[in-house]
Amino acid sequence: MPTTSDLASDPRPVIDLRDVCVSYRVPQERVLTFKEYLIRWLRGRVVIEELHALSHVNLQVGRGEAVGIIGRNGAGKTTLMKVIARVLRPTSGIVTVRGAVAPLELGTGFDTELTGRENVFLNGAIMGRSRKEMQRRLADIVAFAELEHFIDAPLRTYSTGMVTRLGFAVATDLQPEILLVDEVLSVGDIEFQQKCAMRIAEFLARGATLVLVSHSPEQVVELCSRAVWIHEGKVVMDGASADVVRAFVDHATPEHVHSAAV
Repeated sequence: MPTTSDLASDPRPVIDLRDVCVSYRVPQERVLTFKEYLIRWLRGRVVIEELHALSHVNLQVGRGEAVGIIGRNGAGKTTLMKVIARVLRPTSGIVTVRGAVAPLELGTGFDTELTGRENVFLNGAIMGRSRKEMQRRLADIVAFAELEHFIDAPLRTYSTGMVTRLGFAVATDLQPEILLVDEVLSVGDIEFQQKCAMRIAEFLARGATLVLVSHSPEQVVELCSRAVWIHEGKVVMDGASADVVRAFVDHATPEHVHSAAV
């Protein structure tokens, strides 16, 4: 198994996607029950449509980079993150990821019937950490999440913001080589977002890699030096975050708004 120093000296991309496609086959007509679907299928009356969530995506991310993924809803951003996290197998193409990955998506990796404390240990186990190590890290995780008075309450009693704080605290305290963040930073309050930004800056300073999905152009420019614009499952622009975000915002802004501003 490669050591941390081995990974740091490896010049290859930590994330390397080559001609990656993800397709889904779905019925073109709405079928309400499995019985109805089976009858239609046996009679050859099910019309299947192939949807392309990602289409021939090539993406390389170097160690220590902070890359923002932007695009409209349904563009394929979350699918891309799931492919990188290796929880979704692409239909075709090659995915290579070098280093420990912590995917941070709202609500993932949690059991709502368990307490916050139990979920910390559960997430640690998922990321390959021992109970002893998680016990040592617990106080810092709880303090960062500001959940001292709620850590032994069931997660179903938490607000969305509380779940977000706990998830971010666990993922970043474990110091993975690659952190995948899907929209969660927009859920917390302003103070916690600032706290997260500081933690991410520390994370990047030690040479780790960040891939961030966000609908906030300001957040992408602030946290990421590079941005990738995804549209209909394809990479349409990849470059400096300020340039890519500007092009995306200009494309997304209706023409009449531009006319009124002139």
